[in-house]
Amino acid sequence: KMEQLQSDIYQVFIEADRYKMFLDGLKVTIGVSIAAVLLGILLGMVLALMKMTEVRKGKKTIFSVVANIYIDIIRGTPTVVQLLIIYFLVFQTQMGMVAGIVTFGINSSAYVAEIIRAGIMAVDKGQMEAGRSLGLSYTETMRYIILPQAVKNILPALGNEFIVLIKETAILGYVAIQDLTKASDFIVSRTYIMFVPLIGCALIYYVLVKILTIGLNAFERRLRQSDIR
Repeated sequence: KMEQLQSDIYQVFIEADRYKMFLDGLKVTIGVSIAAVLLGILLGMVLALMKMTEVRKGKKTIFSVVANIYIDIIRGTPTVVQLLIIYFLVFQTQMGMVAGIVTFGINSSAYVAEIIRAGIMAVDKGQMEAGRSLGLSYTETMRYIILPQAVKNILPALGNEFIVLIKETAILGYVAIQDLTKASDFIVSRTYIMFVPLIGCALIYYVLVKILTIGLNAFERRLRQSDIR
């Protein structure tokens, strides 16, 4: 069994330089994830501010209604269905990479919006009153006083959203993008060996997520230390 395992590992990773497929797939996974999370943060910020108009006005606004409907639809439908709709209907089977980034960016924005909104709401109401009493406008108070404090609260949650997004990109193969999971599927079809490629793929995801988790934990500790000082 050990000899067979060694033979399988050789065929999967060494023979024909197939390890390069994993590396190329990993680059795609990381690239799509980073681009999507940046898009998600940008859209999420806009959505959060749209929802906050309801708090500011004390009643529902057109902006808050639109944001709520958007978030409800995106969070209530599977990511893979969103990916297929955007790829086949919007991009019409072209620019698969862009379709993937847009899909995951849109999907992530719905969750990021709630994270940002919760972070803003967690800031003491007295901060807004203090800013307004200093002669700052609502927008200036949000920009210089509320948002900097909210960012510190939401960064850990945003980091976790990035981790979730990386794992969700495993469905990119549905639109023929050669990501990490698709690379393992391709190797399985070439070698007829299932265990080693899939376990190798899972281990790469695990190591990637573990590195990010350690980095996030270290970042959170630094934030706590700055709060103490």
